[in-house]
Amino acid sequence: MEFIQWAQNPWGQEVPLRISWDLFWAALIVGAVFVVGHLVIRPRLLKASAKGEDSPGSAEGVPEKVVRHSMVSRVFHWVMAVAMLVLLVTGFLPQVGIQFPWVTAHWVAGLVLIASIVFHMVHASVFQSLRNIWISPGDLREFIQEMRHSMGQSVESPRKPGKYPADHKMFHHAAVLTGFAVMITGVFMMFRIDTPLFTRDPYLMSDSSWGWVYVLHGLGGVGLVFLTISHVYFAILPEKRWITMSMIFGWISRDKYLQNHDPERWQATEGAEK
Repeated sequence: MEFIQWAQNPWGQEVPLRISWDLFWAALIVGAVFVVGHLVIRPRLLKASAKGEDSPGSAEGVPEKVVRHSMVSRVFHWVMAVAMLVLLVTGFLPQVGIQFPWVTAHWVAGLVLIASIVFHMVHASVFQSLRNIWISPGDLREFIQEMRHSMGQSVESPRKPGKYPADHKMFHHAAVLTGFAVMITGVFMMFRIDTPLFTRDPYLMSDSSWGWVYVLHGLGGVGLVFLTISHVYFAILPEKRWITMSMIFGWISRDKYLQNHDPERWQATEGAEK
């Protein structure tokens, strides 16, 4: 498999051009294998998860509806999701032979994504606790313990998480890395096309530097392909659907809160969060 496509510039120098589109197909295959693999072990995971539900915490002081996502957070999530899907469709369909006027839609969706991410960073830093999503060494230890417990090994049942389990945090961190890779490189790539925002300047960087910008942009793109597949897959699983519904309505039930979260690590609230 070829990972990077190379070309010669007018001076005979070999420079990177872009990633090989074999990587796009590889991301699809890896995503499909991940989904099939999880479906195979899913019954065992469900059985291990059911054991934790046998001992829910005390319902004293817990409201019937526990706020999980504020309206602001939900709007941000769906705006970002639409922008991401537009970027993936306009970025990859032309490469598989489906041609349409995609350039303008691509960079406009990119700006919407950047604006939503910047807004989220400010909002989360000011109005929310970053501890909820920041992954720690303890989270990794608990994740390994949970995986061992789920696979039937004789280890102690892991402690219930706070607002976000370790796997959610790891997904968030992976999305941050790939997302920033495509956003930063995407802004530079806008200097190669005509837009109302920047004066076109293809000589801003050397041929080699431009090539690596395109390579990094492509790597981030194929990474987001896999992350999107896994995210959508888990969102539609019956046992995870309550999490998906919370991103629509903003709350989870008291039972789901007690079954899946430790009240000492995430205090239940009633009413709108900021």
